[in-house]
Amino acid sequence: MNAASRVKNGPDGSDHPGSSRGFLLGLGAYLLWGVLPLYFKAVADVSPLDIVAHRVLWSLPFLGVLIAIGRGWPKVRAALAEPKTLGILALTAALIGGNWLLYTYAVVSGHILAASFGYYLNPLANVLLGRFVLKEQLSRNQWLAVAIAGAGICVLAAGSLGQLWISLSLCVSFALYGLLRKVVRADAMTGLGIETALLFPLALGLLTWRTAAGAPTFGSGRFDAGLLLLAGIVSTTPLLLFTAAARKLAYSTLGMLQFIAPTLQFLIAVLLYGEPFTRAHAIAFAAIWTALALYVTELVRKPRLPQPPE
Repeated sequence: MNAASRVKNGPDGSDHPGSSRGFLLGLGAYLLWGVLPLYFKAVADVSPLDIVAHRVLWSLPFLGVLIAIGRGWPKVRAALAEPKTLGILALTAALIGGNWLLYTYAVVSGHILAASFGYYLNPLANVLLGRFVLKEQLSRNQWLAVAIAGAGICVLAAGSLGQLWISLSLCVSFALYGLLRKVVRADAMTGLGIETALLFPLALGLLTWRTAAGAPTFGSGRFDAGLLLLAGIVSTTPLLLFTAAARKLAYSTLGMLQFIAPTLQFLIAVLLYGEPFTRAHAIAFAAIWTALALYVTELVRKPRLPQPPE
């Protein structure tokens, strides 16, 4: 059985039954991700590496409780017993860990705009992965959207090359993460729990070592410490919503929801934190917004009929 058939998309890439719930799950994930820079700016006195370690450390007990409530431990044991599933989850753990670290660095170092551009690119990356890996079909207008987005990337590369690596790295790492999580034989909670468990020893070891070395791993006061203790809930909730949505929607449809998060990040970067918005940014963002508008218009013009439940 191939990857495309396991996720049960239709032959035209349409969403399988349960897509309405999947849409709401994806919407919730991207709304929460959109305002996430506010949280990281609040703990900006802590190094990005320490922040990510706290995200992993406090996510594991939170996920453990959720798995126990949902009686999901048999699923966890089954996934751990399957070498291929465990191997894919080890890879997705590395991808999401690297993505978290780079995103946190971008926010606390004043590059929210670069991060938002990366996540604007991500829907188009999802479209390409959906087409070439999951064999979802694209129309002429959808291909045009990809081409316009590519032109925007070229303009930004010419005018703001110093930050483009942040945008592209975030785009590629998260697009690959979403693709692998879509095809792996593990549900959202099971997969995220195993990913977090795989990262946990690294996070615990890092915080132990840095604390012993005298680094302020819990920030400069009780406020920072309290926020860091919430890192598990802050990090895990949108990711759980996303991974659940990824298994219910066509990958290209899921990607189109993502414009919500980078739009909020864009507004926060420019209006709240005053990051510089150059001509290259203006042209590149205009190209991405045009590409997204083309793709969404195509989806609206060809609505999919609801399918009966299985």
